[in-house]
Amino acid sequence: MYIKKILLAIVFLGLAAAAYFAYYIYGVMMNSNTAFNNEVAYIYVPTNASYEDVKEQLEPLLKDMSTFDALAKQKKYVNNIKAGRFAIKKGMNNNDIINSIRSNNLPITLSFNNQETIYKLAGRVSSQIEADSVTLVNVLTDSAFLSKNGFNKATALGMYLPNSYEFFWNTSAEQFRERMLKEYNRFWTDARKAKAKALGLTRDEVIALASIVYEESKQASEQPTIAGVYLNRIRIKMPLQADPTLKFAAYQLPEYKNTVIKRVLNIHKDIVSPYNTYKNLGLPPGLIAMPDISAIDAVLNYEKHQYLYFCADASRLGFHKFAKTLSQHNVNAQEYQRYLSSQGINK
Repeated sequence: MYIKKILLAIVFLGLAAAAYFAYYIYGVMMNSNTAFNNEVAYIYVPTNASYEDVKEQLEPLLKDMSTFDALAKQKKYVNNIKAGRFAIKKGMNNNDIINSIRSNNLPITLSFNNQETIYKLAGRVSSQIEADSVTLVNVLTDSAFLSKNGFNKATALGMYLPNSYEFFWNTSAEQFRERMLKEYNRFWTDARKAKAKALGLTRDEVIALASIVYEESKQASEQPTIAGVYLNRIRIKMPLQADPTLKFAAYQLPEYKNTVIKRVLNIHKDIVSPYNTYKNLGLPPGLIAMPDISAIDAVLNYEKHQYLYFCADASRLGFHKFAKTLSQHNVNAQEYQRYLSSQGINK
């Protein structure tokens, strides 16, 4: 009888222990373990991150780190860390959290607009993905890559078309570059290449001209007209005389560092540079800034007309007045120069 009672006690204790263990496991796996009020929080796990690195990001987001830790070890997550951007939704339990950060790397929308240089592009991109700006600059200016794909340092920026793209946050600099090359090649359809050939221009030359057009006007509606002016000048072997190229040439000089040229003067026309389109015939050796796709297509679909001149319209800022003759252009230009003087813009 005494032995029977002992056996029953052991059974009851076993059942109680099993029940407690089951309750504990249920709590570890199934109870909500988030400690934030927003609907979702994100963690960014770097490449080659350790489990401790992940825990450091999770600490302020979870109610009970110990239960998460126990389950993470049981599910062997601690030895299988994945890099990326992961979402933790309000009310998630430990099991859901581990499943999310182990297998649900979420893409980000990476965007960049009209970056003026490779360095600025690298800075803009590095603020959105894991790759740092120094690595990006080195990869984007790699001479072997540029040569293999028909670019050089003067034309390298033209491979990057301003837009929004879907990437994983843990994208490397090389992966970013390869994706952008694919986007560039996809952009240059047979139809676009045929239009460039009809103009007698290479893709690099189209983008170089588009960069000038874009720097002249951000108004997509008049970009084809401006493109037509420059193509008319090229056709009759007249210098482009594009003020944005003078600014670009000036900004390469130490004396113009950290300055903003608001008014192009005769002194700028004397700058010795292949980008000085007052002194040099034809297009500059590369683009002067990253043009919008609208400006590239404006060159390829330029407006046919007889204009050879244009200048900013003082009565409609942001737009331009066009002229077929130098005498009419001078009238327009003098009007705009008077406007600049009235605003105290002298340099």
